[in-house]
Amino acid sequence: MSLIKRAFSYAKPYRTSFVTAIIFNLLYALFNVIALAFMMPILSVLFGEKTTGVIAKPIYSGDLGNLKQFFSDYSAYYMNELSQTQGPVYVLAISCVIFIIAFLFRNIFSFLSETCLVDLRSGVTRDLRVDIHNKIIDLPVAYFTEKRKGDMLNRISSDVNEVESNILNSVVEIIRSPIMIIFFVVVLFTVSYQLTIFAILVFPIMGTIISLIGKSLKKAAAHAQDELSNIITYVDETLSSLKIIKIFNAEDQVKGRFDESINRYRKYLQKVMKKRALASPTSEFLGAVTIGLIVFFGGKLSLEGNGLTGSQFIFYIATFYTLLDPIKRFSKALSDVQKGEVSAKRIFEVLDADVSIKDVPDAKGIEAFEDKIEFRNVTFAYGKHNVIENFNLTINKGETVAFVGQSGSGKSTLANLITRFWDVKSGQILIDGIDIKHIKLNDYRLLFGLVTQDSILFNDTIFNNISLGDKCPNLEKVEYAAQIANAEEFIVKMPEKYQESVGEGGSKLSGGQKQRLSIARAVYKNPPIMVLDEATSALDTKSEKLVQVALNNMMQNRTSLVIAHRLSTIQNADKIVVMEAGKIIEQGNHHSLIEKKGVYANLVNMQNFE
Repeated sequence: MSLIKRAFSYAKPYRTSFVTAIIFNLLYALFNVIALAFMMPILSVLFGEKTTGVIAKPIYSGDLGNLKQFFSDYSAYYMNELSQTQGPVYVLAISCVIFIIAFLFRNIFSFLSETCLVDLRSGVTRDLRVDIHNKIIDLPVAYFTEKRKGDMLNRISSDVNEVESNILNSVVEIIRSPIMIIFFVVVLFTVSYQLTIFAILVFPIMGTIISLIGKSLKKAAAHAQDELSNIITYVDETLSSLKIIKIFNAEDQVKGRFDESINRYRKYLQKVMKKRALASPTSEFLGAVTIGLIVFFGGKLSLEGNGLTGSQFIFYIATFYTLLDPIKRFSKALSDVQKGEVSAKRIFEVLDADVSIKDVPDAKGIEAFEDKIEFRNVTFAYGKHNVIENFNLTINKGETVAFVGQSGSGKSTLANLITRFWDVKSGQILIDGIDIKHIKLNDYRLLFGLVTQDSILFNDTIFNNISLGDKCPNLEKVEYAAQIANAEEFIVKMPEKYQESVGEGGSKLSGGQKQRLSIARAVYKNPPIMVLDEATSALDTKSEKLVQVALNNMMQNRTSLVIAHRLSTIQNADKIVVMEAGKIIEQGNHHSLIEKKGVYANLVNMQNFE
């Protein structure tokens, strides 16, 4: 399926609005022609054209070939009768009233058509953004190590807008305009087939020129969208790094980087805008050429005695000029589709991204953790470089196992593997003898709580942050979790207590307070296995002590995997695993490893801990 068809497939739930809009457009075209048609009697009166040739009331023979002549004769007969009985001023007045009423209905149907399209367009943009957001949540964590956050934000905002305005609206126009073009062309053929055949000859030339503009527009639009992603990324980095930028006097450097990017974007955007602007005047110029040729050819026919009356000729020109608008919109829509296709490609790249971590067909449910966790010959790599290699370890239920080692030794990677944020390259991780790849992902993650170095809080209330994931949260349970996490003492001092907003990223709280809320969230979930990834490394000494008490409370009667930087926090662990380059080089409890006087003892000495 092409990108355009796929983007337009999002309009299926709103096909009623789309079909209704098309019907209203047909009525718009009909009343447009009626309004123009009632200009003819007005012009006939003003030009003093005589219609006395048709005295007897015409009778329709039933032959379709005579339909045009019947309407023409009947109109002439009726106008002649009115003119004879009521006078030409009366004919002029009636024609003007009908002209005004027809234009009123023309504009009403135009408004109704656009209203239907508003429902269609707003619905599709909502559905696209919902699908992208849901996909972001479904994608594995590893996917976002390779993607910039600004680029993802641009896809869900700017790219969706581009699809809505350039593809969706254009496809609507590509379907709608030809219907209106056919309608007007039929009217033109009815009035004068010679003039209409002559006029149609110029249309392929117009389409070819606009198509060439559209192709060059697509390339320029691709560069512009990529550069816009860079701009959003730079702004995001600036907002999150203001303190560092200021303290290192890096304002000029950061401004320079942003200025270079936005100037590149401006150049690309100028190309897009210029080429886009070229489409409309080009089509208008070709329209003017067509009008000029039609006037010449129609005048020639009239001079030779084969032409139309003055009022008919003006009606023809007015109808043809009205026809140019849907032709112009059609040609512009073809150009816009080329531009919007770039954004559609970027959107569907995200929607089509492989969700590598998902349930296998024979995945089993799991209700509880009963026995042990096993790492069997586990190997994991970023690209070609192995971070974990042939790793073997058994963690029994109820044990607290700490992982220590220098940065890059693979500690956090193990935490990401056990929680299935990433999958092993080879080997197995087993829970109670079952390979975790064969356990339903949702059931499996119910077994885990996680507290990381970065306290991740949502811009919501304390209550909602602690009860995250619970569809029916309980206040008593939230308060109990806060007590265990040593968080209640600062929560009750706040004006709104548990309904107090924490601000963006927990900006209203100190580092220690944010971490204790993260622990309260893990306690609230009450999982049998807890993963602590350097949960105290970013805290000051006082906050660390408060958080450590909270962690000790939380880890009681649980299986805990602790990744530690500060070795003072793990001296009571049942097992300490010392890692280097993705392998275990020592393991035992604190005292046995100190007596061994190996790598762990050296690490302890470096931290001045006895």
